This record gives sequence, structure tokens and C-alpha cells, in this order.
Amino acid sequence: MKKKGSADSPLKYFPTLMPVSLWMAGFFVVPIFLIVVVSFAMRGEVGDVVYQFSLSNYGKLINPLYAQIFIKSILIGLYTTALCLLFGYPFAFIVANANKKLKPVFMLLIMLPFWTNSLVRTYAMIILLRTEGLVNSVLLHLGLISAPLQMMYTDFAVMVGMVYMMFPFMVLPLYTSIEKLDRRLLDAAADLGANPLQKFLKVTLPLTKSGIISGSLLVFVPTLGVFFITDLMGGSKVVLMSNLIKNQFLTARDWPFGSAISIVLISVMVAVILLNARFGGKEDRGVF
Repeated sequence: MKKKGSADSPLKYFPTLMPVSLWMAGFFVVPIFLIVVVSFAMRGEVGDVVYQFSLSNYGKLINPLYAQIFIKSILIGLYTTALCLLFGYPFAFIVANANKKLKPVFMLLIMLPFWTNSLVRTYAMIILLRTEGLVNSVLLHLGLISAPLQMMYTDFAVMVGMVYMMFPFMVLPLYTSIEKLDRRLLDAAADLGANPLQKFLKVTLPLTKSGIISGSLLVFVPTLGVFFITDLMGGSKVVLMSNLIKNQFLTARDWPFGSAISIVLISVMVAVILLNARFGGKEDRGVF
């Protein structure tokens, strides 16, 4: 019979778990609970919160205007994830298979954007894409266009900004997954007559599924909540759910409606995370 407080007792983890639990409760659980409560309240005449139970805030989201914004936010998140995966997988594959001397250099290039403030990087992208920016100047100099292209304050600019910001979050999980890939399986596939495309589709791709799912999750979920990229590169012409939430809290002072939108957006994020936990937990071992 084991004594209370022995090495196997759960009490030994109490000193470690208690601070973490208090932190999560104070800075995550309580704020989310308050947002849920406010989402069922009503806006007062002067922008205050009237704690009178109502479902009107959620009913507003049925409005075709808000439904269109919600769908557009999901689509831009999916497009951003797809583009990051399309460009990130080859990059991660090259880095994982690079020479040992070059690999640290490539890893430095991946980590370098994290050392710079995201707002600074966004303004740098604005300098590139604006009417008098570098991209238009080069295209005009080469004679490929006769007039500057209007790239800023469009869906295209928002997409470019999102991909630029989220690209490292896709590359790192992919690199980790490709790096630990057992190369003997590729040799075995080649011995069995598989060509390079077949080796990729039937061996490499299934065995790196966990990296693809993790990277997609790390890109898609934050994309739904990023508002400063849309504000700076989309202006007033591009409105997503994240911008709508910010405007409700800071401009319209309609905290109940902003809270309701936040709860809907959080629910979508949680649903995506649960789907990843349900279907992305096991790796496919590949079939020749």
C-alpha cells in the first residue's frame, strides 16, 4: 500500500500545476466567461452594457451582410492556408534535405521574421505594393505594364500580407515532420519500382501528414483573428470578422454585438482544433 504523498501521488504535481491553473483561470477562463455573458446583454443608449438577457446579438449575424463577411473571412483563411502550404512544403523539403552546412542558414532565414515586429513587416510590404512602390516601379521599368497597378486596399493585398505573415508558422511544422522522415522507406519504394512522383504521393506525403495538419492549424486559426493586416493593407474596402469585432468594441461601442461575434469566431476556432485532434492525431504509414 502506497503512502499518501509518495512519488506516484498526484499531489507531487500540485506546486507546478497550481500557478499554471491560476494563470489560465485568470487570463483565459474568466475573460471568455465575461465575453459570453456580455454577448447575451444589450447595448445602452450611450454605449454602455445593459445586462438584460437577449439573443438579438446572435440574430444580427443572420443578416446577409454579416454572413457574407463571415464567409469571406473563412475563405481568406482557407486561401492563406493553401498558399502557405503550396509554397511552404517545397521550402521545408529543401531545408530538411539541405547540406548540413547550409541547413543552419536556412533555419535562420525561417526564424528571422520572428525577430521583427509584425507591424514593421506589414509596413514593409505596403512599401512594396503601393502605387509608387518597388513592384510597380520594376514592372514599369521593364515595360510589362503601362500604368501602375492598384494592388493596395484589395483582397489581393490582404492575401499577400496574410501569407507573408503566416508563412513561417507553416514551414516549421513541415520541416520537423520531413526531417524525421525515415529515408529507408524512400529507398524501399525506389527498389519496388516507384518513380519520384509515386514516392512523394505514396510515402513522403502520407508520412508528413501530421506536419501538414499542424501547420495548417497554426496558419488558419490565427488568420481568423488578425485585424491589423486587413486594416493596413485592405483599408475600408476589405472587412473581415476580426475587423468587425475591433470596430464594434472601439468605434461603435457595441460591446454585446462584438462579444457575440467573438464567441462565434472562437467557436469556429475550437471546432477546427477539435477536428485536428480527432483526425490529425495519427499518421498514415503510407501504402506502396
